[in-house]
Amino acid sequence: MLPAFIFCLFLLTLFASADQTKPDQPTRISKQTRMDLIRGFNSELVYIRSPFPMGKKGLILKDGKLSPSGQELQQMMAMWGPAAKPGDQARISAIIIKDDRIHFEINGGPVKKQKWYQRIQVGGGGGMTQIAPNDPNANPRGSYVDLVFNHYVPELTPQELKDLLHPVFDFNAKSAVEAYLDTLPPKVQNAIKGHEVLVGMNREMVVTSKGRAPKKIREKDGDTEYEDWIYGEPPHDVDFVRFVADEVVRVEIMKVSGEKVVRTEKEVNLEQPTVAQNPAQPEVRPANAPTLRRPGEEPDSRSPASAPDGRRAPRPAAPPDLGGAGPTGPSPN
Repeated sequence: MLPAFIFCLFLLTLFASADQTKPDQPTRISKQTRMDLIRGFNSELVYIRSPFPMGKKGLILKDGKLSPSGQELQQMMAMWGPAAKPGDQARISAIIIKDDRIHFEINGGPVKKQKWYQRIQVGGGGGMTQIAPNDPNANPRGSYVDLVFNHYVPELTPQELKDLLHPVFDFNAKSAVEAYLDTLPPKVQNAIKGHEVLVGMNREMVVTSKGRAPKKIREKDGDTEYEDWIYGEPPHDVDFVRFVADEVVRVEIMKVSGEKVVRTEKEVNLEQPTVAQNPAQPEVRPANAPTLRRPGEEPDSRSPASAPDGRRAPRPAAPPDLGGAGPTGPSPN
């Protein structure tokens, strides 16, 4: 009997020590904390650190990682357009705390909403009329981000929540330029602070670094269209920044001393958005495509679709020259 009692006592001691070594789980968010966070963050102005696409699909932030990101995010930006870009100022328009996430909407969110007074109607002899009619052309231009936790939303302080949202929101930036610089690589940051241009920058970076160009020249080299931005005038240094699409491909500096500095090698690599390309070849009309000709009507030889293989039909031959300058009929007396 005594050995069994000692064995049970040993098991109880073992379980108690295991409970003591088990890490404490964070407590669930309380009702008061919910109210404090919603009251403190609603209508807050923030600077954007990550691109937000328009449309009903927003961003998801979990464990410090953002999704979608990279190429997928660039495709969404190219398809639906940007709701906010890095450096833009946005307003948190709604906060919804769910089971395992906190839902933040910016600039009205992705879905058009109605105010309470827009549902009020006044009736009379002519029927019902809204006192504040809706604008059918007002499309939603906001977006959202979901801050996702494991299993449930824990107890949080406002500063802890700001730290978790740092990949997408900047609460401490004093200006849009400061917020935008914080999203760039260190090499680009130093170049912008020194008002320099690197090969590989985009237009927004050049404008942030040098300002808007006083002179712009658009030319074409073969099939490649480019644009030169010119900064400065003699007797000072003159900078020529060449763009192809949205990327700097050439930087030329004419110094006062007569020295010419040209840089064409790429100095910074940035992710470029994917845009849809127009087809280079015209679309070929299928042979069985529907036609608008009436039954029995002959095909038009001038139409490209009249050729059976989809190629343009040859032009009809010109009438023979009869040698007369005027009409062939009898001339009036």
